[in-house]
Amino acid sequence: MDILGIETSCDDTGVAVVRFNNRKPFFVVLSNIIASQVEIHKQWGGVYPTLAKREHQKNLVSVLENALKKAKKLVLFKNKKNIADIGKEKKIKNILSRETDLRKSLIDFLKKYKKPRIDAIAVTVGPGLEPCLWTGVNFARALSFYWQIPLVPVNHIEGHIFANFLSKDFPADFRKIFPAIGLVVSGGHTQLILIKDIGKYRVLGETRDDAAGECFDKVARILGLGYPGGPIIAAKAGKFAKNFASELRLPRPMLNQGNYDFSFSGLKTAVLYNYNRQSKEKRKSKLYVKEMCFEVQQAIAEVLVKKTIKAARDYLVKSIIVGGGVAANKELRKKLRRSVKKEISGVALYAPDNKFCTDNAAMIAVAAYFNFRRGEIKDWKKIRAKANLKL
Repeated sequence: MDILGIETSCDDTGVAVVRFNNRKPFFVVLSNIIASQVEIHKQWGGVYPTLAKREHQKNLVSVLENALKKAKKLVLFKNKKNIADIGKEKKIKNILSRETDLRKSLIDFLKKYKKPRIDAIAVTVGPGLEPCLWTGVNFARALSFYWQIPLVPVNHIEGHIFANFLSKDFPADFRKIFPAIGLVVSGGHTQLILIKDIGKYRVLGETRDDAAGECFDKVARILGLGYPGGPIIAAKAGKFAKNFASELRLPRPMLNQGNYDFSFSGLKTAVLYNYNRQSKEKRKSKLYVKEMCFEVQQAIAEVLVKKTIKAARDYLVKSIIVGGGVAANKELRKKLRRSVKKEISGVALYAPDNKFCTDNAAMIAVAAYFNFRRGEIKDWKKIRAKANLKL
């Protein structure tokens, strides 16, 4: 089974083709193309939704073309140009009535290439930035209608969980890992989820304000380090850790509360207050910036790890599954490995390859496979984007 995945929940335009086999590896990524908008959004210090939507419209057709080409599923019509079905073309224009930049390029693409050998189209319907989600959803609706291929809606959070299924180390018998605790941690989401089985979830706790990745971004903005903050802070923290011992101490928000919720806005505020107390010379000091990055990373990682270990112990799970952009953080992974080994040694720990931690369409295609098997297929006329979609 070959699935075309489409991901536009935030600022990455992703299209992938993933094949399901009946033998290990069960999922083979035939292509996974991503057009990043990081350089565009740097000046804002974060994602500007209407600008992100415009870039998705510019990128989607070229990313789709590259993904199908790499997967060897892009076939030209023999006469170089298909004789367009006027009725279908009118319907495409109607579906993409709000995506004017996308409409013409998609119609040109559909006239040029044959229907690919794809069994299903998967698309992220939420949660995410609504303008961005709608661009991807309407694009998928148009393809589903024109090619008459089933359309499968996917929850973005579920996609981050299923990114682990693309790892070579993931067990062949998926169901042996359940029940599991899922830690999904990114720029927009920080959640602890009890995963009873595929498709059976219970959110135990989530952030009450800033997500962990959002906190990294805001701290980086305070320190004048640029966007996105997570990788920059991790790099500077690593340089400090190799040579110095930190005397700075920041709060660990909600660390010792008996719940599974998170709060990182107070940590960001503590950084701001500390920064404002310093002289201009110290603020510009490379050592001060590195130390602050080190302490922020330690604070976030310690809170995430302690809450995750508590949830795993309380619910007697067999494994912990990590996903999301912040899951690529080396310090977080190191602390999780140590804590699992020391405190709950019988529990397995899984984290995706770094390339599947950030938003991508391959994880959306994998999640769609299981949705498809459960019959969660939507008519292209009825599928909708839902910015605040819950598991």
